[in-house]
Formats: sequence, structure tokens, C-alpha cells
Amino acid sequence: MMISTLFQPSEHSLLSERARLADHRTARWWPWLNLVWSVWIFMTPVTSPGYFPDWAPATFASYAVFLVLLHRAYYRDRRSMGRNALALAALAFIVTPVNPGAQGYLIYACAFLAFRAPPRRAISQMLLLLAAYGADWMLLGFPWIFLLSAVLVGLAVGLMNVSVARRMQADAALRLSHEEVRRLAALAERERIGRDLHDLLGHTLSLITLKLELARKLADRDPVALRRELEEAERVARHALAEVRSAVTGIRTTDFAAELASARLLLESSAVALDYDTPPAGLATDVERGLALVLREAVTNIARHADATCARVELAREGRCVQLRIIDNGRGGIDGDGNGLAGMRDRVRALGGTFSIESPPGQGTRLLVRVPLSNAAAAPREASPLSPDAVTVDASELRA
Repeated sequence: MMISTLFQPSEHSLLSERARLADHRTARWWPWLNLVWSVWIFMTPVTSPGYFPDWAPATFASYAVFLVLLHRAYYRDRRSMGRNALALAALAFIVTPVNPGAQGYLIYACAFLAFRAPPRRAISQMLLLLAAYGADWMLLGFPWIFLLSAVLVGLAVGLMNVSVARRMQADAALRLSHEEVRRLAALAERERIGRDLHDLLGHTLSLITLKLELARKLADRDPVALRRELEEAERVARHALAEVRSAVTGIRTTDFAAELASARLLLESSAVALDYDTPPAGLATDVERGLALVLREAVTNIARHADATCARVELAREGRCVQLRIIDNGRGGIDGDGNGLAGMRDRVRALGGTFSIESPPGQGTRLLVRVPLSNAAAAPREASPLSPDAVTVDASELRA
């Protein structure tokens, strides 16, 4: 229990941010993969034991501290990243006199500095740190040629991580943009629903009110006319109910349409042109939402893994089925159910549909989903025998 808690990244950690913006499995192994490079800290004294006879105690003690700092850098709040980087640099300065391989700590420090400040400031701090370490190295009298490799590698790793940090920031901004697109789409849909219901029910309810008022006035004078007015009010109310149901049916296409808008934003930010047609109306809610989630996962895979320049989404009715086709011109070569494919298969299977994918290497990917139309899918509504506009009110009777 304690071990699992120890390796549970905090919400604002570097690892959590990478997991949100990249594949969770890759993010989980990221710290361990980067730990491999620490082997170079031991290479110099091991290969030259005669020159550095007292390297072991300080090196092993510093390596234990290094593991703690590495854990904090990946799994704890990013606000402490600067202190972790400076502590790693301090390890390099302290251990270098007995083990020049401690320059590896400096490389890790440069790597983490990239995630604590804007690019220009981070690069300035790297250069300052490398210059200070270079001066210390020369004062110790070590050959400058070995210092050159440490400086070049530290700067290269730092600049590479600056690029990674900028990409993570761009991905985070893009994610916020997607959420904003969905929020605006939902807001626009709510406004459209409000306008439709106002236009639909305002006149009808006013007419029903007038009919009932007239019926009340006729209650004691003309039972026949009273019955006629009540029957007409009932027909108007039934017609209004049918219109509301029809309006609700028209709302059901908004989920997929909003997802298409979000997909276009995502792919265009990745330099991928997306082409699509207007989705058909009248799909059952469960079918449309399931296909929208399949579209979201497929488009995310295209943006992250496909190296494509264009993609196309086609959604159309095919008899008693609806068919979703997603095509890209990327590198293809998908040979397993990674990258969310298993989740897409499960969603389609839950809808009673079929899922197939063709992805020859170098020839893009073609994903095909066929889902039967639910019995709950919207069907054309029979016209009401009486439209509200066809119902008239005898004003003279009302005044009477």
C-alpha cells in the first residue's frame, strides 16, 4: 500500500501533466527510462579505479539523494522543480572532485530546469550553471576535453526538454480550446432549444388559454359549443406535444456535430486537414453518442500517431444501419489494439455494431464502423389533423 502511494503522482506533477497529454502507458515508464542514463555516473571511476580510489562512498551516498530528487521531480508538484534541479547541480559540484562522472547529475539538472521557467529564462539558467561547473572543473585540473562532452550533452538535453515543455504547454492550451469549443457548442444548442420552444409553444399556449377562457364563458349557456371548444383545445395541446417531441428529435444530432467541430480544431492544430459532410439527422441518442466517442478517440490517434496531412470523416445511413468511415493518409501499420482501438471496439460492440480497420504500412488507415439503427431512432411523424394555426377563436363569443 505504501509503495503504491509513493509512486502515485500528485495532480500537478510533471508525470500527471504528461499522462493527461500523452499515452498513459508511456508516461508511466518515462521516469524509469530516463533513469537508465544515470549509469554514466559510475562509468568513469569504474573504468579508471587507479585515478579515483575514494569514489565509492560519496558516489553511492549522492546516488541515494539523487533517486529521492528524481522521484520528487517526476511525482511531486512542479513548483518544487527549481529546487530539485539546483539540488542535483549541487550534487555534481560536491561529488566531482572524487568522481568526475558526477557531471551526469548536472545533465539531469539541465533537463529539469527546462520545466520550471519560460524557455529563455530556462536556457539562461542552464548556460549559467554549465559555465559555473566548467570553471569548477578547470580549477580541479581535469582535462577540458571531458568537460566539453558534459556541457554539450547537458545543453542538448536541456534544449530538447525546452521543446518538450513548449509542446506540453501547447497541448494543454489545445485541450482547453477543445473544452471551450464543446462549451460554446452546448451553449449555442441551449439557446437554439430555447428559441425553438419559445416559437413553438408561445402561440400554441396562448391559443389554448383563449379556448379555455371561451369554454368557461360558455359553460352555462351553450353546452354544445362548450364541448366543441374543449375538443379543439385538446387537439391543439396534442399537436403541441407532437411538435415538442419532433424538436427534441432534432436536438439529437448535436453531440456528433460538436465532436466534429472539436476534431477539426485538434487536427488543424496538428497540420492535418479534415474534410467531413453534415451528419444525418434523426439518429438515436445512444447511437449518436457512441459514434461521437469513437470519432473522438480516432481523431486523437490521428493527431498523435498517424503523421498524416489529411483525413476524412463520413457518416451516412446505409439501409437499417448507420456507417461511420474515418480515413487518413498517415503512416498506417497498426497491427494491434493499442492506441484506444480496444475501447472503440467495445463501444461499437455495445451498440450491436461491427468495427473493422485497414492499416497497411505507409498507406494510411481506414476505419469502418457499422451500427444498426435503434428502434428508438426518430421516425417521420404523422401530421396532426389540426394545426394551431387552423384553429380559430370566435371573438364575438369570447366577448359575450
